[in-house]
Amino acid sequence: MEKDKSHILIVDDDDRIRELIKQYLNDNKFIVSTADNAKKAKELIDQFSFDLAVFDVMMPGQDGFELTKEIKKKLNLPVVLLTAKGESENRIKGLELGADDYLGKPFEPRELLLRIKNILSKSKTVDVKRVNFIGKAKVNLNKMSIELNNKVTKINNVEKKVLLEMLSSPGKTFSRLQIGKISGISQERSIDVMITRLRQKLEIDPKNPKYLQTIRGSGYVLWIE
Repeated sequence: MEKDKSHILIVDDDDRIRELIKQYLNDNKFIVSTADNAKKAKELIDQFSFDLAVFDVMMPGQDGFELTKEIKKKLNLPVVLLTAKGESENRIKGLELGADDYLGKPFEPRELLLRIKNILSKSKTVDVKRVNFIGKAKVNLNKMSIELNNKVTKINNVEKKVLLEMLSSPGKTFSRLQIGKISGISQERSIDVMITRLRQKLEIDPKNPKYLQTIRGSGYVLWIE
């Protein structure tokens, strides 16, 4: 693989779309590998190191949602989901499963390119020295991981965005609206689910949080000792 070029994995069962994206990204100096189903995609992921993956949601066999969930448990791999379904519920589901962005079909290749560049630029600009302790939890934003009681769990790009803002302003109450703007999540229920998952990774007793607390009627606050 050529140095300094990002390697992108495209997974879509539509030959035309797959080749269109590949050609467009190649023309824009990306290295691209493709697969037409989840099984082949996982074989490629085992063989190569990818910087980002684009998964079609509606695929025969294992769909894009299921593939995202499985991959995110193993790797810190940014994922963009493509789907013909543009409903907000599907978008929220993808984000809850760990997807970093979501693009509905039909779309302009340039829009996908811009979203890919945006995700990659953010991952590259994270301060590698940005290691924080929230109580006994060690938060490494560069590695996108949290270590607590000798157990390491991964965080996704959405969780990282929220943590970065909260760590920058400890003691500040963030409303659900503010968290929604930071995370790109619009539904309050989905924001609450994300906070609950963060607590499970940060808190010794998630049901009685000491650091990531709820301010009734206002939102959430992060305390750092």
